[in-house]
Amino acid sequence: MGAQPQDPLTPRVVFDTGVVVSALLFRAGRLDWLRASWREGRVIPLVSRATANELLRVLAYPGFRLSDAEREELLAEFLPFAEVVNAPAGRRKLPRCRDPKDRIFLELAVAARADALVTGDADLLAIAPAFAIPILTPAAWRERA
Repeated sequence: MGAQPQDPLTPRVVFDTGVVVSALLFRAGRLDWLRASWREGRVIPLVSRATANELLRVLAYPGFRLSDAEREELLAEFLPFAEVVNAPAGRRKLPRCRDPKDRIFLELAVAARADALVTGDADLLAIAPAFAIPILTPAAWRERA
């Protein structure tokens, strides 16, 4: 972890857990293009301790039936390309989100001065007008990027 942007114009983006998991698990899915995007350095994914822990937790869901080795392989397709940001919890005034668990993504976006937060989560998308950083669907990000 800890990739540094080689070009200062490379967008630095928070991808919520659902987006990352979809991009990693469903290779022929609608978000498959994202994996190539961060691998090729066209975007720098941002992670914090909290968002990385959330990703680990979700990948361990029994429904995914992933072995430890498979989870490690998936993480190796994401974390080495990510920039790690210190995003302390509860220190910022943020728009109120219907799901308090989503706050970690808002905190990360603000702490990192992200160019965008990309999500399919309706609770995050609902506060987009009240948040200083663009909150976009994956499709809207693709059009923009």
